Amino acid sequence: MDFDAVLIEPRREAMARAGHWRGKTINDYFDAVMAEKPDALALSSISVTEGVRRDLTWAELDRAANRAAVGLSRLGVGPGDVVTCQLPNNWKFVATYLACSRLGAVFNPVMPIFRERELLFMLNHGEARVFIVPQVFRNFDHEAMAEGMRAELPHLQHIIVAGRDGTNSFTRMLANPDFDDEPDLKRLVIENRPGPDDVNQLIYTSGTTGEPKGVMHTSNTMFSNLIPYSERLGLTSDDVIAMASPMAHQTGFMYGLLMPIYLRARSILFDAWDRRLKAFTVRDDRVTFTMASTPFLMDLTQAVEENRVDSSSLRIFLCAGAAIPGPVVERARQVMTGTKVISAWGMTENGAVTLVDPRDDDERSVNTDGFPLPGVELQIRDDAGNVAPLNTPGELFVRCCSNFGGYLKRPHLNATDEDGWFDTGDVARMDERGYIRIAGRSKDIIIRGAENIPVFEVESVLFKHPAIQQAAIVAYPDERLGERACAFVTLKPGASFDMDEMKRHLGAHRLAIQYWPERLEIREALPATASGKIQKFALRKMLREEMGLA
Repeated sequence: MDFDAVLIEPRREAMARAGHWRGKTINDYFDAVMAEKPDALALSSISVTEGVRRDLTWAELDRAANRAAVGLSRLGVGPGDVVTCQLPNNWKFVATYLACSRLGAVFNPVMPIFRERELLFMLNHGEARVFIVPQVFRNFDHEAMAEGMRAELPHLQHIIVAGRDGTNSFTRMLANPDFDDEPDLKRLVIENRPGPDDVNQLIYTSGTTGEPKGVMHTSNTMFSNLIPYSERLGLTSDDVIAMASPMAHQTGFMYGLLMPIYLRARSILFDAWDRRLKAFTVRDDRVTFTMASTPFLMDLTQAVEENRVDSSSLRIFLCAGAAIPGPVVERARQVMTGTKVISAWGMTENGAVTLVDPRDDDERSVNTDGFPLPGVELQIRDDAGNVAPLNTPGELFVRCCSNFGGYLKRPHLNATDEDGWFDTGDVARMDERGYIRIAGRSKDIIIRGAENIPVFEVESVLFKHPAIQQAAIVAYPDERLGERACAFVTLKPGASFDMDEMKRHLGAHRLAIQYWPERLEIREALPATASGKIQKFALRKMLREEMGLA
């Protein structure tokens, strides 16, 4: 398939000249680690769902990738073909990506939680030729789902199933030891290697705002982010990187799969979240770095405290996707005394854009989302399109080396002007030191009787209530005022909360009464992406339906 990554060519020369695009691919970095330490431990693949663990050296991972490359080539996969993978975090996921990179194929990771509605759109839009699924994951039959969709996927030629034996099993099709004797192996994995500006990843947006878009990335766009990211955090080949965030999400993919290979560092992958297991893995494997959203930091802190686990090896827990409440950071620092909590902000389209420096005071992670990485420029613009004054909320625009190549088949939605500025759709403010604070999506702004409600500030105050686990503010229509605000909250076990208590709490924190939500909805859970981002578009839709406004 032809990929319309129209945002690559206009900046190629400038990015290379500035040293941001180094012209290397994952194959180059993997070759380097193979030359240095092929027998060192590369990857630990832990299946929480099956209770098994597999450790692979770099040489074993290389062999697995070559086998998968031979298998895919025998299915007719070559340069530019899309391979969609719905596997959870494990060694098979990594081997498949490496195989695609060696063949010049484009890897399309999709979340294991996706079902027919999302997958039919993505597989058809990306014209996937191969679809790799687990047979059963978390009690759901992925094989049956994939086979049931086959008639509606005209481009799909093969379904490969991991987790059972059979003619189309992963073991037979992509992990067959017989492939080690493939006489054409060297030609397959060398001659078809993609260039650093070729699209090698197609990943769909996480869907916090509606229909997903296919984000195209190249080696240059991704590694121009990973290199300064790891340098700011002081990560090296001595680090042990644990990743429970799904690798079908850009967090897991870039910082759990690509980054360890670039660093020549060991990684540990979990196919599901288990806070107790994660805590003991930190202790036993001497994990030094991990990355996830705030709820997972809270979980790990609790598990370390409850089980009296030695977490002293864990230097950095990086949180992205939502603000980190001060009490969460304080508690984590008290329980995991050697761990620095780092805040960051980024998007599927860019990777991490801003992050706090580990040498910063903790308040920087509580009150900001960090400052730009090298190769990143930011502008915060007012409604007239002018640069907004410091500490004034406005639309956030990014111009950076790691900006994506465009949205597949939708260049009109690329939201990037002729000067390379990308409209993130986020509202932010910048302080005197260049640190930013994300105040929400532009679509999250609530205008109540011509008064803009500071959604992020209201949510932050609500989160301070001891009963509240999660809080999200969304708008609902009002005939007189245009919009009003509704607070969706989840509660901690055994806690209680009602409208009167919400008013008392907001009043106690001296929040202007005009900003108080006029409706409260208490739920057991809020719709969220796998990375923990609350899907406000789903809350708005839910609320309208319940109010009979849909």
